[in-house]
Amino acid sequence: MRARRTLVFGSATHVWSDFFFTIIVPLLPLMRADPDLALSYTEVGILKSVYSGSSAVLQVPAGWAAEFTGEFWLLIGGNLWVALGLLVVAVMPTFLLLVVVSFVAGLGGGTQHPLASSMVSRAYDDRGRSTAVGTVNFAGDLGKMAAPAVGGLLAGALGWRGTFRAVGIAGAAFMGALALARRAVDIPRADRESEAGGDLPDEGGNFKGFVALSVIGFLDSTARGGSLAFLPFVLEDKGMSVGMISVMLFVLFVGGAAGKFVCGWLGERFEPVRLIWWSKGLTAALLVAVLMAPVQAMVPLILLLGLGLNGTSSVLYATLAGLIPPGRRARMYGYFYTTNEGGTIAAPVLYGRIADVFNLRVAIFSMSAVTALILPVSMAFGRFITGTGPQRLAESSGN
Repeated sequence: MRARRTLVFGSATHVWSDFFFTIIVPLLPLMRADPDLALSYTEVGILKSVYSGSSAVLQVPAGWAAEFTGEFWLLIGGNLWVALGLLVVAVMPTFLLLVVVSFVAGLGGGTQHPLASSMVSRAYDDRGRSTAVGTVNFAGDLGKMAAPAVGGLLAGALGWRGTFRAVGIAGAAFMGALALARRAVDIPRADRESEAGGDLPDEGGNFKGFVALSVIGFLDSTARGGSLAFLPFVLEDKGMSVGMISVMLFVLFVGGAAGKFVCGWLGERFEPVRLIWWSKGLTAALLVAVLMAPVQAMVPLILLLGLGLNGTSSVLYATLAGLIPPGRRARMYGYFYTTNEGGTIAAPVLYGRIADVFNLRVAIFSMSAVTALILPVSMAFGRFITGTGPQRLAESSGN
């Protein structure tokens, strides 16, 4: 029962965390059109990268701290930090100040992903780990799904600044209420003394598997970071209004949520490389298809794009847990997510620059090509991560 409540808690904080970091996406066209800001595509990419990417700064320290303090209060405090930061973002008058304050606000996001994954993976370490990690990963997409709907609704009445204010106040209030749940959900920390060795198990294959997953995760994050920053502008070029763009982003996140949940479930049954190939091959093809297809075909294409964009992450997160002993997971998830954030930071700036120098179409084609690189990379690293799924580890430990 406590494991289930821990899963609900980790999922609830993930909903809000991803909502905080996605609410900026439907507002980017409004921010770019704001005469006080007058942003270029490169500046749009910088703003998105700084806000999302700053969450990487504290992921490793948060992972280390959680091994001594537990995850609960760090998860609450990190989300509260972001909520309060959005209130300050809402009043910044210039691009430079927006960048600085967005960086500071985003720092609180460093607690969410490594600590929720660590907490839930320990709660379900005996069985069902891939499904549980996939579920908490899926929960974040509920926040992503809500962001364009809420953003589109509020922006019409409040503007982008008022939307940030409303989200910050609501998020802070929810974190205060969630703080009352500690006794019901907090999972005792693993016994560190019983786990000899360094940050990783002594077996070389596990270390190589961790490096392999980190490289794949970096490339996977470039696909998500670039797509979220510039898909709204692709849709705008097709003649869609802010309201229609918000609907399309909602569809994208519905597909992403389905991909995370389904791939988490499939991770109990199939080898990681097979699932990586399926999800990222689909993504690379659909990035081009969305660019070229007419407006009438957008709903099914974007739904499938979301599935491919986000499904891979559940496979990577669950596979990582099989490489790391429970007492070391918080810090190693911190390292892993920090590596991933490198792609999230680099992609919007890189593709924004390509869009400014050439055009948006060239940027999307480049995005598709880089995403396709994951296929040969995963094949090259496949021998290090094959056979590390939760079900296989459980079987091997029982022999």
